[in-house]
Amino acid sequence: MDALTATLALLRLEGLGPARYWQLLEHFGSAPEALEGLPEPMLQKLSSRGRRQWREYSRCGEHSELIDWARAEQQRCAQAGVTLMHWGAGDEAPLLHQIACPPPLLYLRGNSALLQLPQIAVVGARRASRNGVDNAKAFAADLVAAGFAITSGLALGVDAAAHRGALGAGGATVAVLGTGVDKNYPRRNAELAREIVACGGLLVSEFSLGSAAEVAHFPRRNRIISGLALGVLVVEAAARSGSLITARRALEQNREVFAIPGSIHNPLARGCHQLIREGATLVETSADIVAQVGGLLSMVALSARAPVAPTEQPVGEVQVKIVAALVGGLRNFEQLAQDVGIDAGQLMAELTQLELQGVLEQLPQGYQLTPAGARLTTVGD
Repeated sequence: MDALTATLALLRLEGLGPARYWQLLEHFGSAPEALEGLPEPMLQKLSSRGRRQWREYSRCGEHSELIDWARAEQQRCAQAGVTLMHWGAGDEAPLLHQIACPPPLLYLRGNSALLQLPQIAVVGARRASRNGVDNAKAFAADLVAAGFAITSGLALGVDAAAHRGALGAGGATVAVLGTGVDKNYPRRNAELAREIVACGGLLVSEFSLGSAAEVAHFPRRNRIISGLALGVLVVEAAARSGSLITARRALEQNREVFAIPGSIHNPLARGCHQLIREGATLVETSADIVAQVGGLLSMVALSARAPVAPTEQPVGEVQVKIVAALVGGLRNFEQLAQDVGIDAGQLMAELTQLELQGVLEQLPQGYQLTPAGARLTTVGD
């Protein structure tokens, strides 16, 4: 039996779940062996239905209802244009599988290559203020210009605004669902979900096709949102909200957490203020985020591409200005922004391109020319 079929079958056992799946995999080494050798202590932790499911499998094997469902689910996904990504297949999202208890299996509708891109999660209140919606759109647009994909939960309010901001700027966006990827929830965002896929974005869920929205699904969804991202931006949030849960998951996962402050009279600012008191970074512009995680973006980009030797002069007026600013020595991001006179998103995109070309390098204190980049500045002198 292949690993995907066995993984689907294990997760179909009622009461198993991701945590017990990983316990089994650690013990047995593979999903097929775990399914075959499910130990009695683990069996007793399943629901009565889960125990019946496995015992029927142990009697009937390949012809059991459990295996029939797993194979039918793969066929349904193929017919619906849904990709199944499971642990060990070699294409899993790199950051997501660094978290505790990652999803063993993901259902993907759309451009699955987006999972390899550096992402910033943007989350916030469903009943966001007009200012909150505008901020979500503006920050998302700036961040996609800086080379990030925008990840959110397709909820009303801030989530939807973040997805729309990314799409409006021609960028990539990932929507993580608390339902199956074939369900429209909330219904008011059904058209947005279709637009995300049509424009090269991605819908993600760990729940099987046909799964409806359930309260218990959304904390699990939130850990995926934060787990996929380098950092989480909270735009607006009440003192008790799902957005704060996502932010705290991010902290547990060693991700950066950012929060936009607001009026002391706005109840939707209280969650952000609470996060800032707890150590989240206060942000006023997208440049605050780019400056903090830009180095990680460069590392991801560099690991994804082969280095390019700087055999040509920097191209374009902006790149020439950047190189000229660095001739005198190390400059940090804020100093370069003043030197060059462009917005943070465009500056980060140009810096990343020059770093990929081998013209400059990033250090903890800022940017400097590489020896090869410095030599280019002397060409024609």
